[in-house]
Amino acid sequence: MSDSDLINLYSSRILALAADIPLNNRLAAPQASVKRRSPLCGSTVTVDVVTENGRITEFGQDVKACALGQASASVVGANIIGRSLGEVEKARDQLKSMLKESGPVPDAPFDGLEVLLPARDYKNRHASIMLALEATAEALAAAEQVKTA
Repeated sequence: MSDSDLINLYSSRILALAADIPLNNRLAAPQASVKRRSPLCGSTVTVDVVTENGRITEFGQDVKACALGQASASVVGANIIGRSLGEVEKARDQLKSMLKESGPVPDAPFDGLEVLLPARDYKNRHASIMLALEATAEALAAAEQVKTA
């Protein structure tokens, strides 16, 4: 990776998102918690959720990731309250398609993930970028199972 590639990949917008992650505290009493780790780089994201009527009412996250994973978690944190499992799974699948298959940017409210388009060419960064949405989808599914049990 050349210096200019790194500059493009770690844009000021990505760095600003990474520096200001919303809802970046664990919840005291979550219905479900999920920790996801990227084996390639060691990045981790832990997500806590509380739901009501199938939608997130409280959300917390602990992000230990590269700037790209942090930027992704920042966009997720800014838009996650009120979202359903279906919406989160759709955003996760769209982000994966955007990165791996040159698919379109995820739909609103997760369209801010377009900032990560330059990471398409860096497959070793994809897992870190996916962590926040993957953990959130798993946590939401687990919270729903707890409620129906």
